[in-house]
Amino acid sequence: MNYQSLFQLHKCCVVIPTYNNAGTLSQVITGVLKYSSNVIVVNDGATDDTPEILRSFNNRIQVINHSKNQGKGAALKNAFKYALSKGYHYAITIDSDGQHFVDDLPGFLEQIEKEPNSLVIGARNMDQENVPGKSSFGNKFSNFWFYVDTGLKLTDTQSGYRLYPIRKMQGIRYMTSRFEFEVEVIVKAAWKGITVKNIPVRVHYEPGKKRISHFRPFTDFTRISILNTWFFILAVLYYIPFRFIKSLTRENIRKFAQKNLFNKDEPIRVKALSIGFGVFMGIFPIWGYQMIVGLALSHLMKLNKALFIVAANISIPPMIPVVIYASYKLGAFFVDNPRDDLLFHSGITYDMIKANLVQYVVGAIVLALAMGILAWLLTLLYFMVRRPFKSEAGDSFTSL
Repeated sequence: MNYQSLFQLHKCCVVIPTYNNAGTLSQVITGVLKYSSNVIVVNDGATDDTPEILRSFNNRIQVINHSKNQGKGAALKNAFKYALSKGYHYAITIDSDGQHFVDDLPGFLEQIEKEPNSLVIGARNMDQENVPGKSSFGNKFSNFWFYVDTGLKLTDTQSGYRLYPIRKMQGIRYMTSRFEFEVEVIVKAAWKGITVKNIPVRVHYEPGKKRISHFRPFTDFTRISILNTWFFILAVLYYIPFRFIKSLTRENIRKFAQKNLFNKDEPIRVKALSIGFGVFMGIFPIWGYQMIVGLALSHLMKLNKALFIVAANISIPPMIPVVIYASYKLGAFFVDNPRDDLLFHSGITYDMIKANLVQYVVGAIVLALAMGILAWLLTLLYFMVRRPFKSEAGDSFTSL
């Protein structure tokens, strides 16, 4: 197949950032040229034989030279800017250390056809032999924070073998210039609404041979950690609320309700217990922690968390005075010396505060139990009446 025609059709180029990888650079470039002549190599201030190697290709490639090392992020940003000036819409990046297989290039071209304007990351098999331990840990660390920042789950967020929709990415501003750029670019792309996905690629880690890496574990890991912290703050303050509001379409609300509130396949006992437990926790006297504790227990008990949250909101602000007053009055039946001065009209003393608090807490626990059980029974009765089932023999019954 003539892959060069596909590269031309999709206005796609291959970008190879390199810094002191003279031992493998020629092999990587030669391999890429078998698929396309749209090759841009960024010499990021190399101090080895890189300049001589690049000159040996006799203008078959396009070269960007940095007078001094600026970092991989800077190399990629300059390459993207140059590629756009040449009319390219996509750029596939491949590392110059020989760990990537050029045979996987067609897979990225297929993604342009299947899902245009997507940012595609080649997912490595990190469980294979000879994968450095620090690479596996770093990838899991990066995957976790990418999910926190964007809500998207990927299996590999650190691979340098990628397809960038550089035309679609125009207008995104970046603040990093080294290894952390590869984290920044995918997070900001996702925030812009660009699809970020993985496709499987092969990776080669030669056994017994130390791979040349310019990643500085302490310095670069610290920079990445600071960047992830900043992104987390932005996600909490802006992106997550914005994403939630944007998702509140009529269709999404209908699907959510159908799946979480009116799921016909969920047992009635689970629905009823979820609502009953929600009412119980909404009244239980641990203000400020009712939802957190309740959600944790709901997860452990495998309840319907959506129904729990709806029911727990019995303690929303308009209802709080009613719940507190009812709890206080009910508590009078269960303490030795009941009080009737919730607002401390007779004065505030330590003994009065203690007595009122004990009376309220006891009453709130009793009220929470009573209302939770009542809500459970009423919900159970409601669904038993509303949702009859038939057995294989044709007898009607209700599934619990």
